[in-house]
Amino acid sequence: MQKRLEVGQIVNTFGIKGEIKVTPFTNDIRRFDDLKKVYVKTRKESKLYNVENARYHKNMVLLKLKGINTPEEAEMLRNAFLEIDREDAIPLEEGTYFIADLLGLEVYTDEGKLLGKVEDIYNTGSKDIYVIKDELGKQVLLPGIDEVIKEVDLNNGKIIVHLIPGLV
Repeated sequence: MQKRLEVGQIVNTFGIKGEIKVTPFTNDIRRFDDLKKVYVKTRKESKLYNVENARYHKNMVLLKLKGINTPEEAEMLRNAFLEIDREDAIPLEEGTYFIADLLGLEVYTDEGKLLGKVEDIYNTGSKDIYVIKDELGKQVLLPGIDEVIKEVDLNNGKIIVHLIPGLV
């Protein structure tokens, strides 16, 4: 498992005091209220910042990081990703998982056939869609619903699915 989890991406600056505008990667946007520190990960480095303030504007998070005080300094962070230590993550409900923990898991049907590995998971608003890719590059899209996703076994690195008619 990864030591850090992505919680958002910096998409712009905001105002004249060095705030950054963040697209959140979390179901609960208010989780930023309790965020004390965050890693800003660029292509070149990952740097730890203390969070001075978090507020919200049109489903975006506006963060003020200690040491970033001008729009020019904030601009240098554009497109970087925000990460937190796993121990700072909000505990998940039973049966829910961090996407980072599901990526790369092998996916088997309930009949034992290997479909491939989880390549991506994206949210459509009503449910998650699992993108499964086999060794030949063929993709299968599976809805993240209880009728399809039968078991997630993080310890053994696999997911068991039931293919309802019309899925594949």
